[in-house]
Amino acid sequence: MIRFNLRCENGHHFFSWFASNDMFERLQQAERIECTVCGVKKVEKALMAPSVTSSRRKPAEGTPDKPQTTEAEIASRIAAYRRHVEENSDYVGLNFASEARAIHYGEAPERPIYGEARIDDAKALSREGIPVAPLPFVPKTQTDK
Repeated sequence: MIRFNLRCENGHHFFSWFASNDMFERLQQAERIECTVCGVKKVEKALMAPSVTSSRRKPAEGTPDKPQTTEAEIASRIAAYRRHVEENSDYVGLNFASEARAIHYGEAPERPIYGEARIDDAKALSREGIPVAPLPFVPKTQTDK
């Protein structure tokens, strides 16, 4: 898996994980990646710095300390992402793998979906070239909504 920093045509920055650079490019060409802020589908890679660890504990002199993201900020971002997914996708529950395949092979209407799948089913979808990504939350069932 590889994490890319992304930017939409409206200037919003966000990140996402992909199986490979090739998978990112295929999804980008198919306009299957959308901005997590505004939903626009014109998305490109943003400038990224490599993640390099250092044995030094303090930042170099003159380097500002990087502000720490709090748990509350993370929870707020996940909640906003959850709202976005729930408002813009169809919940297909435990039928996620079969519905994703049906959409991919043109047997069901193309639309964004989310649901639940076993890890081996998700890996099989990925091997078939069907884009899947884990969500940072457990989906609400239809009765929870």
